[in-house]
Parts: sequence; C-alpha cells; structure tokens
Amino acid sequence: MRDITLILLAAGSSTRFESPVKKQWLYIDDAPLWLFVANQFKKYNFNKIIITGSKKEIVYMKKFADFAFIEGGSSRQESLKNALSLVESPYVLITDVARCCIDHEMIERILDQKGEADCIVPAIAPIDTIYYDNENIDRERVKLIQTPQLSVTQVLKKSLIDTKEFTDESSAIAHQGGKIHFVEGSAKAMKLTSKDDLKKLDCLQTAAKKNFMGFGIDTHQFEAGKKLLLGGVEIQSDVGCKAHSDGDVLIHAIIDALLGASNLGDIGDFFPDNDAAYKDIDSTLLLRDAVKMIHDFGFEIVNIDTTIVAQKPRISEYKNAIGAQLSEIIGLEQRYINIKATTSEKMGFIGRCEGISVHAIANISYRDWGSL
Repeated sequence: MRDITLILLAAGSSTRFESPVKKQWLYIDDAPLWLFVANQFKKYNFNKIIITGSKKEIVYMKKFADFAFIEGGSSRQESLKNALSLVESPYVLITDVARCCIDHEMIERILDQKGEADCIVPAIAPIDTIYYDNENIDRERVKLIQTPQLSVTQVLKKSLIDTKEFTDESSAIAHQGGKIHFVEGSAKAMKLTSKDDLKKLDCLQTAAKKNFMGFGIDTHQFEAGKKLLLGGVEIQSDVGCKAHSDGDVLIHAIIDALLGASNLGDIGDFFPDNDAAYKDIDSTLLLRDAVKMIHDFGFEIVNIDTTIVAQKPRISEYKNAIGAQLSEIIGLEQRYINIKATTSEKMGFIGRCEGISVHAIANISYRDWGSL
C-alpha cells in the first residue's frame, strides 16, 4: 500500500455547467462521473481514497462505493480542508472530478517525483499568444497548471491555515515559500467546465440505456373542515386530509415513487413530518424539490402512473386538471402522467369514508447527456 492518500473533490455546485444535471452526476455508462473518476485511481493502491460531496449527496454517494466520504464546503479550499482532516499518510494526491479523463502516464510521472519537492505539479505550455492587461507576455515563461497534484501532507495543511483563497495546492504551498516541482502535464487532462467540453472528452461513454421503477403509497385520515388537495388541485369536499403538511396525498405518493426509483430513500428522509419547517407546507413545493433532486442526480423522468382510492369525493371530473397541474410542476408532458381513480367498494376505512389512499409508480432513466 502506498504512503499516499487520494482526495477527489466532487462537492462543487456545478453552476458553470448550466445543465439540469450536476456534472459530477453525469452517468458514464452505469456510473456517475465522480465514481468513474475514482475507479480509475483504484489501481494505484492508495492508502485511502477520500471523496468530498455536498451535504445532500453524501448519504447517496455511500450507496455506490466504500470509499471514505466527507462533506465539502462552500469553496474548493474549504472542501479540501475538510478532506485533509481524514488524511494520515505523509503524502496526498489531490484532483478534481472535473479532470475526468485520466492520463495514467502523467500520473506515473507525478508519483515518480515524490519527495523531490513540497508539491509535484503537472503543467503544460500554452500554444497561443498571451496578453495580460493589454501587454504581450512571453508564453515560454507561462505554464498552465493541472491536477492531480502531489503534496507533502503537513506542508499543505500548514499552507491552508492562511485565510487567503487559493485555486490549487501549488499556489497555497508556494505562497508559504514551499518548493514546487513541475512535471509534464497532458492535453488529455482537460477540465470539464461547460456542456461544450463534453464533445472534447473522448474518454466519456454516454449513459447506459436503463430504466428504473419506483413505487409510492400514501394514506391519510379525513378531517372535517379541511381543504382537500390532490396534485395541487383543490377538490370540492367537506373533508380534507389530516396531515403535518397540506395533506396532498397524491403528491406525497408521487414523491415516494420518484425517490424509490432513484434509490434516494423516502419522503420522510427529506421532508420529515416532525420538522416545523414543513408544517402546513404546500406539497407542490416539495414535489418541485424532489424533481430537482432527481435531475441533479443525473436522471430524467419517463412516466408516472397513479391510482387514487377513495369512496368519496368523486375524482373523475378533476383528473384532467390534476394531470395538467402535475405536468407543469414536474416538467413532463401530460400524456406521460396518468391519473386513475377507484373506490374500495365500501370496504374498510376507505369504504367507510374515513380516509383516502394513493398508489403511484414512477419510471426514470439516466439522462442522455449526449443531447445536452
């Protein structure tokens, strides 16, 4: 086992990517980008592989692999500091998930220079003319810095005590007077920043053609004098649903179906009914959040099928309005959202008009990022 820990930074907000999918959750065949990158480094037998993720992503990431995970911060540097708290080895190799095409010859050049300086840095020479502040610069004196970078752990930790923000490890170490050693970088190690970059990264295979199904069910007791909402549409009724939120039983079942299809958990994991923040909340807001989550994690919604089970009130006249409202919230054509209604033939609590139940099925697939 090497005396080097790998840190893979994957907690970024991905704002420059301008896509419904966060770039770290683009599916490369059957693996999200962060896992695709991490798996390419497993061959080096590192002391430990640490991956940073956002607070909302960590639990989900742990379902994919047994790496060490830690919550990232609001900046690259904060995320790095958090990850360094788990590093015990004398050396640490740090890279960004956006450097997704790994040139293994470049990695070997970096690792071979271990001990030659406080930070071993891959760099390439620019080929274009360079101006800075309207003044021409000799491009022979300019280097374009890449990752991964190999640092002496204790030197890097001390360098990051400074409150100044640095864009990479070499900048922080050089600022403190540390020794930097450059090795030949690689044109393959370009960074995925915008959607246009996807066309330039030939190591990326488009998402596998897979569909995933999730089932959701929600049941509520009726309460006199309360508004009855189904799919964000008010239903004329003398009873509504007793609930912590607004009691939209249809939306709750759909959310659970979506979360089930993506293996994200259930509605209680994200919108617990003992949290005051969700007291009387409009369930359409929860559905919008759930749909955004599905998109963020690299999926698109294929279709939704629902069955409302109620003895009263009659639902048939509302089905089209419910479908239209859900279509707008989910961003899915209404023809892919089916609303069915039935009774329980006067049996059980539903037959006694004491409550209502909804069953929902959702199908999702990996988003085809080749068409982004």
